[in-house]
Amino acid sequence: MTEATPAPLPDLAELLALRGAAQGLRLASRITGRAARRGVHASAQRGRGVEFQEVRPYVPGDDPRSIDWRVTARRGRPHTKLFREERERPVWLLVNLSPLLFFGTRRQLKSALVVRAAALLAWVAALGGDRVGAVIAGTPISTQPSPLAGTSSPSTVRIVPPRGREAGVPPLLEALLALQPVGPPAASAALAAPTQPMHEALRMLATLARPGSSVLAISDFAELDETQQTHYAALGVSCDCRLFWITDPLEERSLPDGSFRAGVSGRVRRLDGQRLRPRWLAAWRERETRVLQLARRTAASLVRLDTSAAAEEVLRAWLPARATAA
Repeated sequence: MTEATPAPLPDLAELLALRGAAQGLRLASRITGRAARRGVHASAQRGRGVEFQEVRPYVPGDDPRSIDWRVTARRGRPHTKLFREERERPVWLLVNLSPLLFFGTRRQLKSALVVRAAALLAWVAALGGDRVGAVIAGTPISTQPSPLAGTSSPSTVRIVPPRGREAGVPPLLEALLALQPVGPPAASAALAAPTQPMHEALRMLATLARPGSSVLAISDFAELDETQQTHYAALGVSCDCRLFWITDPLEERSLPDGSFRAGVSGRVRRLDGQRLRPRWLAAWRERETRVLQLARRTAASLVRLDTSAAAEEVLRAWLPARATAA
């Protein structure tokens, strides 16, 4: 059931255009403790490090070990090497594109909002100088069911390795589009346990994210269970985790009074809004409790993105503006 016709599925042109919305925004680090001391951003201080910066004339107080003897001999007076400590931060997007997110009652589907939010966050990270990659749990378009087929392939997890600057964004956008659902799941897929792809994605990410990485998890967390909670908590020990919770107004408010046809292809049934409401709202409160608990266990910030609002509207209010040079 939908109360409004959702917008078309996002395409590459739309996701590339989100670069403009990302201008001036940044991902402020929230890392604390040991992970912060291992920080992964470029340091503004000039000192001994791993990335050569420049050579300049020696001044009193410079470390004698940094003297460039070849330049000193060539120019006839002492010169010292300057280094910039390399602390580039890898940003990992953990993206849930389960076919079960092909649902929405407002301006867009939940799966479309996931794609748009992930694309915008990728642009923000890249424009801020971070290396951005992704672990995406979804179903390839080439193997998804047609509306008449009634069959579905197993979900797939795809890894997009982090790449520096803006070069890493287009492959990530293409992966998001290739894995976004293009139709509702068949009855067999909807009844199967939906947790396995995200379990696999979390296990993969645990081996990929080095200490100090930023992890941006984008999901509706409908399938969140104790196993996933444990995986997320382990990531939160050494990484800066943030949760982007995708919701739809109908999930929180329940069906209005009346009789409705609902379900997935091959399994449709009648629902009585008034009789169903107590159980519906109890299930919503249970999910909300699990998500809030996850945020506490991972010490993560929690941002709720609803299908009734554009991703850039919400994220622009949440993301701090990038400082501009005076």
